Amino acid sequence: MNVLMQREADRVEVMVLVDNYTDILQMQQTELVRRSQVPPPNALYAEHGLSCLVTVHAGGEKHAVLMDAGISPECLIHNAEVLNLDLSSIEAIALSHGHFDHFGGLIPVLRRIGGSRPLYLHPDAFLPRRMNLPGLERPVPLPRLDRDALQAGGAEIRASQDATTFAGGLLSLTGEIERKTPYEKGFPLAEAEIDGRWIVDPFRDDQALIAVLKGKGLVIISGCAHAGIVNTVEHARSVTGVQRVHAILGGFHLTGPLFEPVIPQTIAGIQTIRPDWLMPMHCTGWNAITQFAGAFPEQFILNTVGTVYSFQGS
Repeated sequence: MNVLMQREADRVEVMVLVDNYTDILQMQQTELVRRSQVPPPNALYAEHGLSCLVTVHAGGEKHAVLMDAGISPECLIHNAEVLNLDLSSIEAIALSHGHFDHFGGLIPVLRRIGGSRPLYLHPDAFLPRRMNLPGLERPVPLPRLDRDALQAGGAEIRASQDATTFAGGLLSLTGEIERKTPYEKGFPLAEAEIDGRWIVDPFRDDQALIAVLKGKGLVIISGCAHAGIVNTVEHARSVTGVQRVHAILGGFHLTGPLFEPVIPQTIAGIQTIRPDWLMPMHCTGWNAITQFAGAFPEQFILNTVGTVYSFQGS
């Protein structure tokens, strides 16, 4: 495995634009955590999806990248308007994987950005997908990422199965994540059509976004971590050559009866990694989030829509 030649960032800011949870009474204002204050009657929306605006700083440089776009065409745009964000400042988009709760707002965002922007993803993000839901006679087709519509909207498709660096060399996508842990087994109800056959979805397209914070280590943002959040972090360590982990944010996909049995093993795996900060979101699920809060009382931060995390290097 080739090690990325990734530059260190002086500061990494992550604004959560879409997540499953909102709470207007979370009002912390610290150097690390800023809760967005939205006066009534305005309100930030939550939905089953994820989107983060990631801004990296190094010297006099500043690069803004959107990771994922939520499930609906409306939520991300609404929250950006309420927060008075200028979406035209986004220079690139990174897609964690090809599930509809992460690409639903892409076309409206591209329209608001105006002009063309690179869209970094894995080629398998475009695969046809479906779900075998208990109690139903046949699989349920899932919305599919539309390459033609994206390109018509201004997306410059940059598809790669390998780790990819962009944003002035300050951000990377992991590429395909190696599976090592015995307990992170993917999503057996999910299927993808590959080479003309429907098989259990291997989620080769599942990726995380990585920044290397000067003097502090890795900031890792996962979409759903279908590859497993422990596998994801270990892969990020391998592709960057950086062992210290400053923060892990995003979806860990531990909600529901299929995944809740591996919550204790996942927590034990993260404990061996010893991150400075931990912000589980989206598909992590309430049971897992509360258990992470108990296991990491000093590192855990409850996420809400509109929160800005500012990670400062040394």
